[in-house]
Amino acid sequence: MQPHATTDPPANPWFSWDYVQRNWGDLTTALEQHSSLTLQAVAIALVIALPLAAAAHLRPRLAGPLVGTTGVLYTIPSLALFGLLAPYTGIGRTTVLIGLVTYALLVLVRNILVGLQGVDEDVRDAARGLGYGRARMLLTVELPNALPSIVAGVRLATVTTVALVTVGVVVGYGGLGQLMFRGFRSRYHAEIMTATILCLLLALAFDLALFLIGKALTPWARATRNA
Repeated sequence: MQPHATTDPPANPWFSWDYVQRNWGDLTTALEQHSSLTLQAVAIALVIALPLAAAAHLRPRLAGPLVGTTGVLYTIPSLALFGLLAPYTGIGRTTVLIGLVTYALLVLVRNILVGLQGVDEDVRDAARGLGYGRARMLLTVELPNALPSIVAGVRLATVTTVALVTVGVVVGYGGLGQLMFRGFRSRYHAEIMTATILCLLLALAFDLALFLIGKALTPWARATRNA
């Protein structure tokens, strides 16, 4: 009777440092694409959301229709939205960017509006007593006081956008989503897991950076908590 041959256990197919080393170029390219898309989409959405939320704050009758419209846009499935845009904007970055901006608008408009509406009425009364007009009060009193809510909205929109960028693979521009899709097609688990981990780390890095920026922009909030 022959003895059983001993074999080493198979390597874990979900983690492979060898894959990272062999595909470093693809990983860095996809990560750069993912990062730039996220930052650009959130920046554009913020530029659009600020005046929209300010207008809704100054004209409360606009708040309902504005939030409702952005809410309807947010409910459109991402695959369907990219598919609807592709015939008009083509395949690639522009289509993905428009979709990402559309989804980020709801989060940003709501948070900015909530922040503006939540400014202490005593602060507004003090500004009126100093002769502040409506526009000056908005720019120099209400927006600075609404910063914590605005930063919270930007953080949420950024993390959400990091996840949504991956869906851009349907129109050929999905950052790390390209690697995930390639891994699914080839059943290469290490590629899927590596792209997923990088996506999570990117979201955490952006969130931490925005948290620190928010603390730096609102020193009075720390002073209030410590008092």
